[in-house]
Amino acid sequence: MLPLVAIIGRPNVGKSSLFNRLVGRRVSIVDPTPGVTRDRITEPVELHPPPERRVDDRHRSKWVELCDTAGFGVYTAEGGRFDDAGMDLAKLTPHVEEQIRHAAAIAAQILFVVDVQQGITGPDREVATMLRSAGHAAKVVVVANKCDSESWELQAAEANRFGFGEPSCVSAMNGAGLRLLGELLWERLHAGGAGAPGEGEHPADTEIKIAIVGRRNAGKSSLVNALAGQERVIVSEIAGTTRDSVDVRFEIGGRTFVAIDTAGVRKQRSLADDVEYYASRRTEDSIRRADVCLLMLDATEKASHVEKKLSSLIVECYKPVILVINKWDLVEKKLKVADYEEYLSKEFPHLGFAPIVTISAKAGQGLDDVVGMAFNLVSQASHREGTGQLNAAIRRILLERGPSSALGTRAKVFYVSQIDTRPPTIACVVNKPELFKATYQRYLLNRLREEVAYSEVPIKLLFSARKQRALTGGGVHEGAVEAGEVETSDADGE
Repeated sequence: MLPLVAIIGRPNVGKSSLFNRLVGRRVSIVDPTPGVTRDRITEPVELHPPPERRVDDRHRSKWVELCDTAGFGVYTAEGGRFDDAGMDLAKLTPHVEEQIRHAAAIAAQILFVVDVQQGITGPDREVATMLRSAGHAAKVVVVANKCDSESWELQAAEANRFGFGEPSCVSAMNGAGLRLLGELLWERLHAGGAGAPGEGEHPADTEIKIAIVGRRNAGKSSLVNALAGQERVIVSEIAGTTRDSVDVRFEIGGRTFVAIDTAGVRKQRSLADDVEYYASRRTEDSIRRADVCLLMLDATEKASHVEKKLSSLIVECYKPVILVINKWDLVEKKLKVADYEEYLSKEFPHLGFAPIVTISAKAGQGLDDVVGMAFNLVSQASHREGTGQLNAAIRRILLERGPSSALGTRAKVFYVSQIDTRPPTIACVVNKPELFKATYQRYLLNRLREEVAYSEVPIKLLFSARKQRALTGGGVHEGAVEAGEVETSDADGE
């Protein structure tokens, strides 16, 4: 397990900007509105030893889990205490503060960030008091951010009054001082015993990434917390509580995976501000980087336009998907599973291949089924079908029913081969690709699912024309394809 380094401070001192700089990419949403970051957001970061320490293997780089937290003390902007549904955002205060306190408690080191250009404020002193009273003083590094030039370093000395030692002057905006800050963290972790074998090593690649998507209040964060066995992300009745996409690493039953808790999505025209817009874009990015998606549906509500739009994006990205029906315990006495499955097939006809799992995130029911199915889908998407089996399957399907042509042109398939996995990608060399229209491709896919070992994941079909045979020095050009030719009559049309 990697040592945790928590970034803590009042709002708008540049915590998320510092986090993104140290990680090396934009992960946390950066916005001047207080309360943008609400959950704990973590990413692995490599720390390098000072140059004088890089003399032997005992002083190699260390990996840590860097954690961005919410701004302590202020969670709503002026005039923005209530959301568009009239919910009081101040109710999030105990949840947010508990996340911050928990991060400080489990951290190996704490980066206490202050804004040198604004100077030390009352909220800064409140954060310092909180850290000191909780017994964390020994692991605190004061980070004087926004030292955009040397002229601000004298101002940074004001932070000495906290009693946590000399502050580290950095600029998250231009990257100044970050190398020295990383080396300081390396030294402190090494002195604290984080240099033991196995600690701070490069994090092993997780088996899969699972993106949990859906509309607001579908129960996505409740599912993450139920898997974690603790309040890892904030769960609230206030819609839109999760603003970032939060990666949470798990190891359950010997299986390692990352669950990506995403912001609840709503209609584009309903987005309240820039923060919600970027949160929506993060959800789309999470789908693209995931290995499998969980589309969370609320069993007590009808499927919405938002969920249908998300499902279409999942299909466009060729991502395996599970329809996770949450709050099933509230409807199971009056609703049959078969009836609900029929309802889903009408609402999401393009997800006819996707498995359906009913759960209650709040009660912790059905969680093993969700995780097990996610791994099963990744295994299916990683399967490679033999060329002989594929050619035989396509031959049978085309002989039963081939694509139609108004001009009477015969469709010919010369060769079929799987050329990639995740998603399974099948290349078909044919005489005229334009004969294989979208409607016939859907039929072909549905029939193909009955023949191959990846029936519950998206399959990508590629059609290309056979290269012309050309004589080059008495031989046949290597682009020619002859194997497995299949003719289909247009009389078997749709």
